[in-house]
Amino acid sequence: MPVARNEQLIRQHKLLQLLEFSRFGRTIEELRSDLVADLGLTTLHGRTVRRDIEALQAAGYDIQNDMVERGRIYKLGRNHTAVHEIAFSATELIALAIGRELLTPLMGTQYWQGIETFWNKVQEAIPEGVYEHYERYRKVLYVSGTPSKTYAAQAGMLKTITRCILEHRVVEIQYKSVGREASRRRIEPYALAVHQSSIYVVAAAPEVTDASERLRNWKLDRFQQATVTDDYFKPDKKVDLNRFLSKSIGIFSGESSTQVQIRLGPRSASYLKEDPWHPDQRLEPIESTSGGPNEPTDFILTVPATHPRELLPKVLALGADAEVISPPEYREAVAQVVSTLSSRYKIDEASDAK
Repeated sequence: MPVARNEQLIRQHKLLQLLEFSRFGRTIEELRSDLVADLGLTTLHGRTVRRDIEALQAAGYDIQNDMVERGRIYKLGRNHTAVHEIAFSATELIALAIGRELLTPLMGTQYWQGIETFWNKVQEAIPEGVYEHYERYRKVLYVSGTPSKTYAAQAGMLKTITRCILEHRVVEIQYKSVGREASRRRIEPYALAVHQSSIYVVAAAPEVTDASERLRNWKLDRFQQATVTDDYFKPDKKVDLNRFLSKSIGIFSGESSTQVQIRLGPRSASYLKEDPWHPDQRLEPIESTSGGPNEPTDFILTVPATHPRELLPKVLALGADAEVISPPEYREAVAQVVSTLSSRYKIDEASDAK
């Protein structure tokens, strides 16, 4: 798409936002001034703003105008969302179109069916010109990097588990952990959680007596069967699911997390600033041991973790630019893996000399 066309779409989208949040309407000059300020434009003529309004009206938007004391004002009519028969704003519809792509791991489940049904209703209800506008603007942002996996095969189990969550029923499951034989368990489901495109069932294990260890995350991929029982459970009012799911960088269970310290080189520290591992992480500069005096070339990352295994892939991905400092068990876990890899990839000096 030509650059000019992109600029027009961005400008028209911003114009709709301005009109959506303007209760008493805006004059052409007020809209022009806001567009210049919000989009960082150097120049913008009032005629261009008027042409944008006419283009949006032609696409089906109910933009009305009226003469008031301060001049001719433009505002969205009462039917601007009922163009689609649904109480939708322009921003919300664009967000839905983009957000739908982020939910592809739910494809095949009742949640995806709800998303698709709703999206189809939107497509049927809005005029063709309006939909084409959204489609063009949506292509400004592409979503990639999501794993190509779905939970279509587990759709039936998801329905069963969802029902048990709502009714506080105990679920009998057949669960196969990696490297272990499948076993039958009874769990008390509290919620579903999506972590890195995988679905987990947050549930308590009734046979566990230690209250701090009862709540766990069970990966749905490992469920071989889920059956509703006639037994009910009383949810623990002390359970804070938001806190439980946000206390660590991964999805491993545990009532408390451990503060892990990792020494990072400047390159890795830059990556961690761009893409943090956890909202509560701390990245602090330290004095360089090899550079000039007081030169903060290295950093100490402090981040919460529940188990060494959730930290291993992240640390190893940074290579020699990352060193786990503490606690000892986390450092030892990384050291063992590095030692194994070193032996496995050891170069045969004799054959290399040939």
